[in-house]
Amino acid sequence: MSFCDHCEGQRFDRAQVLRALRAARRNVGSDRLADEALSAAIRAVRALDIPHLELIDDSFDEQVVH
Repeated sequence: MSFCDHCEGQRFDRAQVLRALRAARRNVGSDRLADEALSAAIRAVRALDIPHLELIDDSFDEQVVH
């Protein structure tokens, strides 16, 4: 089983953004407002539902997860 190019790219992009937000959150130290803002941003990115771009390619015999 594999992911289509669009979904694999979406997963990669989301992971990069989450890593950057978590790193920024670690760097804010004791600034409570910044920590809350970054926590909210992390929750928002995790909740994103980016629509799937369906490109049909009948040459795959393998199951593709969307």
